[in-house]
Formats: sequence, C-alpha cells, structure tokens
Amino acid sequence: MAGKAASVDPDRSEWDVIVLGGAAAGENVAQYATQFSDLDAVIVEAELVGGECSYWACMPSKALLRPADVLTNGRHVPGVSSLVAGRGLDVPAVLARRDTVVNGLDDASQVKWALDTGIDVIRGYGRLTGERTVEVVTAAGDSRTLTARHTVVIDTGSCTTVPPVPGLAEAGAWTSRDVTNVHEVPRRVVVYGGGVVACEAATWLRALGVEELTVVYRSPDLLARFEPFAGRMVADQLRDAGVRLLPGRSAVEVRRADPRGTGVGLPHGGEVTLRLDDGAALVADELVLATGRTPNTQDIGLSSVGCPDGGFLAVDDQQAVRAVSGSWLYAIGDVCGRALLTHMGKYQARIAGEVIAARAAGRRPTDADDEPLSVAAGHRGSPQVTFTQPEVGSAGMTERQAREAGVDVETAEYDMAGLAGTFVMREDYVGRAKLVVDRATDTVVGATFVGSGVADLVHSATTAVVARLPLSVLWHVVPSYPTASEVWLRLLETVRTRRAAGPTP
Repeated sequence: MAGKAASVDPDRSEWDVIVLGGAAAGENVAQYATQFSDLDAVIVEAELVGGECSYWACMPSKALLRPADVLTNGRHVPGVSSLVAGRGLDVPAVLARRDTVVNGLDDASQVKWALDTGIDVIRGYGRLTGERTVEVVTAAGDSRTLTARHTVVIDTGSCTTVPPVPGLAEAGAWTSRDVTNVHEVPRRVVVYGGGVVACEAATWLRALGVEELTVVYRSPDLLARFEPFAGRMVADQLRDAGVRLLPGRSAVEVRRADPRGTGVGLPHGGEVTLRLDDGAALVADELVLATGRTPNTQDIGLSSVGCPDGGFLAVDDQQAVRAVSGSWLYAIGDVCGRALLTHMGKYQARIAGEVIAARAAGRRPTDADDEPLSVAAGHRGSPQVTFTQPEVGSAGMTERQAREAGVDVETAEYDMAGLAGTFVMREDYVGRAKLVVDRATDTVVGATFVGSGVADLVHSATTAVVARLPLSVLWHVVPSYPTASEVWLRLLETVRTRRAAGPTP
C-alpha cells in the first residue's frame, strides 16, 4: 500500500522540475537534476514510489527465482545433493521472503528517501495540460495545477500488453504484477509468451509447485531477441523440469468460467480455456500474459503539447522528446522505448538529470572530457540478465543485429562446461558463450553467456563493448582461476587460433 502522503504545501504550485511518475528512473532524474544545482523537484505518483521494478517486476521476481536457483544447484553438488534429494521449496517461506523484499507493497521508506534527499512527492495522477503545466488529480477527486519553471520529465512506465484475442480482456488473465505477487499457487497454468518475463515466470512457477505448466509462444524459439542458442538451452532445461512448450502457436480465443476480481496474485475466477490456431484447447486454472509491454502514455495529456496520445516517445541522446521544441519535455525509462530495462532507465535518468541542471544554469551539458552528455555510449552496452535456469547474460548486439547494422562480423563461441571454474560449480555444468567482433575495429560489439552464475560476467562484457576495447588489450585482461570468467580467455584464444590458421579454403 502507499505510504502516507508527503508533506507538501497544498497551495504550492511551482517547481523547477516536475517528474510524472515515481519509478526508479523518476527518482534518479529528480536526484541528479537537483543534487548539484539550485533546482528543486517534485515527483507526481498515483501508485507506489519506486514503481514497477521495486514492487511488481525486478525485485519480487528475483526473490522468487533465487531460492529455486539455490535448490537446483544444490541438487548437482555432491555433499549437498544427498541433503536436498526429493525436497522442494518451502513455498510459504519463499512467498514471505518475497513480501519482505517488496516491503509489503508499502512505499513509506522510498517516500522518506525522496523527502530526505530534498525531493517533494505529490500523490495523484498527473497529466500535461500545456507547456510546462501539469494537472494532478488525487484519489479523492481533488485537483491542482502545477507549473514547471524549467522541465517536465515523463516516467510513467509501461504495462502488460493485452493482445486483441476474443475473450482475453474479459477473462482477467494474470499480468506480470499477479505472477510476481502470487499468493495462491494454481495447479495448472498456461503462460502466453516466449520472452524474458515468460521464461522467468515459468521457472519460478514450476519451482513453486505448479503441476501442469505450459508455455505457448508464437516464435519458433524462446528468447527470440537473443542469440539462438540461449533460447534453445533454456527450453531444454524447462522441458527437463516438466514444462510443456508449444512454439509457433497463437491464441485465437479465451474463455473463462466465472471471471472475477479476487485481487493481485489470486486466481481471477474459474477454469480458463485457451484455444490455439492449430485447433488445440488448453484448460488451466490461470493464464499468465507475458506478451510484451505497452507504454503508459495514452492518458497523460500528450496531445496538449502537440504529441499523439499513446505509443513510445521518441527522444534524442539527452532524453529530450523530439516532437516538442524548447527542450523542456523529457522522457525516460520504458516510455521512450529505447531499452525496457530498469538499469537502462536509471542510466537515462542520470544523464537527463545532469543535462537538465546544466541547461537551467545556462551551461552546455558536457561530461568530464568536455564532450556533450549523451546516452549513446551506454546504449551500446545495454546489458541484460535473464534469471532462468540456466541464466542468460548479454551485452551489446547479437550476431544478427550486428550484421543488420552493417558490421563486418567475426564470432567466437565456447562451451563453458570446458572451464575449470564451472566444473567446480557442478560436474554437469551446461553453458555456452559467444563474442561478436567488429573486424574493422577489432573490438567486441556483443557478448552472450548462458549458464549458472553468468550474471557476474555481464559487466565485463559491457565494459568491453562501451569502451570499445581492442582484442589486443583484452588479451592482457587476465581472468581469475578457477572462475567462469576464464571463458574470456578461451574465446580470445579461439579468435587468435583461427586467425593464425589463415583464411579457410
């Protein structure tokens, strides 16, 4: 639940910076715009300060996935496996830990952080009504008009996309909010989608005890935006865990017996029947939608400043909205569609906050090297970790993306089971790594790792991609032994050996 309203003078109407939406990125932009300047800022939030990641996405999902990961790895380590053989998770304890991680859906501590940092918070739904003006409507129906002296920043996030399938909207299917805040584990579940949310949700639902779990997805492979081997390896593990996978299928109709609003994380009615385009009918106790994200921009007053209502907002490399002149309107996080990842939204917020402060002071926004502040370098890396079994970590471009961008590509792959560090983790380790190299610059433009514990490899890959480190330099970055980071050495050796052998006849 939302903490009590912040102590803001009800008659006050002006701030330097108004942030629509109090998710993690919104908090960051307010902080960075004000901490080294004379500016003040207010966050306008109708739900929980901290946003989707803190309460309904990143944090609760990882709280559900971590116990499953520990148990699975324990089953494959002699000396531990005998202790956990035949045992499952303590589900009430896992859910209780999840509730602790999300602070019982109470944002009082995050509101306190904002106030202690000098950022004001107003409870209510904010909409643009014109240049630098925002109307806020409270839950009680009261309204007030705010004016920004310098800047308005949009950080209203995104929500689960509901495909136009007959009967789907009426069925009250679970969204990502329900599945991360599950309170009653259904016996039969269908997950509709094949991306990150679908794969992670399938992983923890099966671990929590869902007996019949089916994943339906339109593409031939899971995790279609990643290197192809990533989706195939995750699919293999899900099948081994007893999950039924139905690739290349789409829903054509959904019917539910007695749909009703039971609350987040509880079954939303009776049995659900999902009819597929191949004629099959799946019956479950709950349907989980993992069908992409839609930006929350339909009802925030964009038309009042000359933008269409709805859709992603195109921004420049300082996060200013391109369609609005005067550099007073910015968009960060999911709404700009550049990378729907919390850490990338927070990165955009840090850059935008510094840009806002500099422009308000009449200065040119530059970095320590007197180069224009820009998110371009950070977006070259765009790191991401999918906490499935096995984990999938990536940075930069896939081989396909690089080729589509016109890069002269060279690749190297390595079976991570061949490393001493992974053998120590577990004798039956399953994993793979791949580098995508730009021949013209001899730099890494992309990297993908699949396997237990690979999340810790992603930052080194991000560093290599963002800094455009030549392979000749990476050769001298010595990995610790015995760890999974030794895969860097093996990948570089693969490239050097191939080059030494000369062109293939």
